[in-house]
Amino acid sequence: MNAGPTFGDRVRAAFGERGRLCVGIDPHEQLLADWGLDVSADGVRTFGLRVVEAADGHCGIVKPQVSFFERFGSAGFAALEEVLAAARAAGLLVIADAKRGDIGSTMDAYARAWLTPGSPLEADAVTLSPYLGVGALENTLRYAVSHGKGAFVLGATSNPEAAGLQSARMLPDADGATVTSRTVAGEIASEVAAFNAATTPRGSWGSIGLVIGATVNLTERGVPVDLEPVAPILAPGFGHQGARSEDRETIFGRLAPAVIVAESRSILAAGPDRTDLARAMDDRRRTEEIIGD
Repeated sequence: MNAGPTFGDRVRAAFGERGRLCVGIDPHEQLLADWGLDVSADGVRTFGLRVVEAADGHCGIVKPQVSFFERFGSAGFAALEEVLAAARAAGLLVIADAKRGDIGSTMDAYARAWLTPGSPLEADAVTLSPYLGVGALENTLRYAVSHGKGAFVLGATSNPEAAGLQSARMLPDADGATVTSRTVAGEIASEVAAFNAATTPRGSWGSIGLVIGATVNLTERGVPVDLEPVAPILAPGFGHQGARSEDRETIFGRLAPAVIVAESRSILAAGPDRTDLARAMDDRRRTEEIIGD
């Protein structure tokens, strides 16, 4: 078991040192064009490294979207490896937005790819899909904790297609126990909280967080607001998608102190100049400092 600080505690420290902003590294084709970069592995490499350089000292967390790199095959993965290594060398917490989810040895291999210290794709945390069951992720979650890493399990996502599925009520389980009081999203959140309770040292933040969109109505989606222990909430939907970081406490209530404010296009629209990007990040941090907790 890892003897150092939990991933959750490292997130908490990043909040205190550099604020709660997480900048998405999302090299969409249009953004590449706007930045004067080729739609290629070289283009996404340059894009990613420029965001990292701007983020150094101006935010604490970055989140590369893996798909925009892997579309270019081996050259794209090589570019991603450089971006991940540069971000971690800069002291940034790195969340690989890979949304992996499988069972058995396949899931174990994903865990080793993204969460093994020294791996070419090493990140500090990875996003995971629980729709083969949260239990299918348990070995990965334990692997993360044992290596001082973290994960973010998709709970209540901001895309409109998810609302019906994630708000659906649970059926009785195989033993006949009635769990219809919970939605799918609520059950995922509760199972993640139970894992954290069993693996987190007293006084620490849990290492396994949830993805909960900032545009989601938590009551309608059935997400509990009293999760213990505290664990990070990765909250996309701020900025371009319409949620305002000023409304974080209103949106998330008791979960608000653990929320990572994830923004990408609203920051990246500042353009390719590193100074402009850093200024955009600083402006968002100042907003957070004014809001406080």
